[in-house]
Amino acid sequence: MTDAYIYDAVRTPRGKGRKDGALHEVTSARLSAQILNAVKARSGLDTTEIEDVIWGNVTQVGEQGGCLARTAVLASEFAESVPGLSINRFCASGMEAVNLAANQVRGGAGRAYVAGGVEMMGRVAMGSDGAAIAVDPSIAMETYFVPQGISADIIATEYGFSRDDADALAVESQRRAKIAWDEGRFARSVVPVTDRNGLTILDHDEYMRPGTDMQSLGGLKPAFKDMGEVMPGFDQVALMKYPHLERIAHIHHAGNSSGIVDGAAAVLIGNKAFGEAHGLTPRARIRATAKIGTDPTIMLTGPVPVTEKILRESGLSIGDIDLFEVNEAFASVVLRFLQAFDADPAKVNVNGGSIAMGHPLGATGAIIIGTLLDELERQDKELGLATLCIASGMGAATVIERV
Repeated sequence: MTDAYIYDAVRTPRGKGRKDGALHEVTSARLSAQILNAVKARSGLDTTEIEDVIWGNVTQVGEQGGCLARTAVLASEFAESVPGLSINRFCASGMEAVNLAANQVRGGAGRAYVAGGVEMMGRVAMGSDGAAIAVDPSIAMETYFVPQGISADIIATEYGFSRDDADALAVESQRRAKIAWDEGRFARSVVPVTDRNGLTILDHDEYMRPGTDMQSLGGLKPAFKDMGEVMPGFDQVALMKYPHLERIAHIHHAGNSSGIVDGAAAVLIGNKAFGEAHGLTPRARIRATAKIGTDPTIMLTGPVPVTEKILRESGLSIGDIDLFEVNEAFASVVLRFLQAFDADPAKVNVNGGSIAMGHPLGATGAIIIGTLLDELERQDKELGLATLCIASGMGAATVIERV
């Protein structure tokens, strides 16, 4: 099998996903085009060599509808001959795009791909596309559907995480993100977003709140308590499936959950011959990829079984991994990962995560792969594992190895 290498990984800064966010006037297609152009410019790429652009985005409706990947290609400086494929694996869409591209290269279906994703959550509201698992009563009842925030609270209840545990993780995420920005750790990967006149719109992760502490978080109301206990009573749905819990502890709020933001990211993937032909030096090899289905009600536990799967299939152990990126969808997701593997917190989300900087759904999987690669290089480490939980009960993971 042919090796698949990462030659470059870039992302935009993440803007607040609301009307006063810096990126609010930028469409998904235009932001995607900017990040594709950045890949082209940084590598001096002849884009006719690109087999495909595989692009993740979750809410595929309105301006994010159709085949956004192809729209982005046509809006960019890429050759017209480059096709585009839009995919949706919810929160892991950007990672799945990278994994799919890598496996195409490994299987010999083309020499090079650009993969990643986008989500403009301030322009295209999460859930506005509808989802049968949520809106079709027959399916929702059969699957014991509850919203993700309830699922996060179920994890906390099942595995014994307190609100203080979740808040402490959130404070640490903010602290680490500030250090990373202050020390320029994202400088290699972050490409400022500009307007049509070339003026910078955003050059930093806008969502961060570096002054966050336990006291400020302590004043926040649990975000999912009312929908769980009062209307429409999702706690009762959860307790029908998990009667041993007796009650759901609602510990999550805006401060220990991922932020709603806008952003995009892209990864240039190719085989060895592609790199040699274009004078490009590979930064990492994609060593393994994996995905898995999990319980759709508790929903967000996927990082644990998919990590077990990818380690088993690649012949690695948890001790072989030098650094981890576990998407901070909610604090309990990361707490469960740390608990399950007795992982060293100093090796997990070294530069903060989505609680501090936000989670642009379709882009995050590609973002954390790039962040992981940058940190492996900074620390002179070898192996890294990135993983995400996924709506409706799934998990995805990627292992990369510096070369």
